Amino acid sequence: MLRLDIFSDPICPWCMIGKAQLDRALEARPAHPFKIEWHPFQLNPNMPPAGQSRIDYLAAKFGGLDKVAQISARVEAAARDAGTEIDFSKVAHIPNTLNAHRLIHWAGIEGRQSAVVSALFRSYWREERDIGDTATLCEIAKMAGMDDQLVGRLLNSDADCEDLMARDRDAREKGVNAVPTYLIAQQYVLSGAQPTELWKQVIDELIEKTIAQ
Repeated sequence: MLRLDIFSDPICPWCMIGKAQLDRALEARPAHPFKIEWHPFQLNPNMPPAGQSRIDYLAAKFGGLDKVAQISARVEAAARDAGTEIDFSKVAHIPNTLNAHRLIHWAGIEGRQSAVVSALFRSYWREERDIGDTATLCEIAKMAGMDDQLVGRLLNSDADCEDLMARDRDAREKGVNAVPTYLIAQQYVLSGAQPTELWKQVIDELIEKTIAQ
């Protein structure tokens, strides 16, 4: 097995698109060599704990509502092409995602990262849910087969906060400046949502290389 480290944020639309494209490649190549691990990267580590209005935040970031509308339309089209769905009109709030990353971390300890990451994307982008909310995160944990009461107690503490923030800073210091970013076998880096066909090619080349050895 080869490690595929993915740096991602659940509120990043391109991360959701990238996951959809990668998932299609993995389904087409069930003998793929990847062992996937998800790593924290907050798009805005300074986001207030209660979050912020999406429109206000993006208008300030991109320079007005017209620019936000143009970008949103392009992302929605890319999502459809990837076989998934994003409707920005349903997303009114941007949460602080530190707690979501803590849940992803704990899910990794139990081997449930994929289920939790998928649920976070679905909850935020399709179900209009606040994934900064403790009750929502506990429900996601329960659906993934985790102990939701334990998760609730952990979320109400500072458990692993410093570690997750340190990992985020470390990723930035090592050159990760946008997500999704993929690190293949701790050697090769891909940045941005990659097409399914490219992932198939990568998988085929890795399998051929393994066989040749």
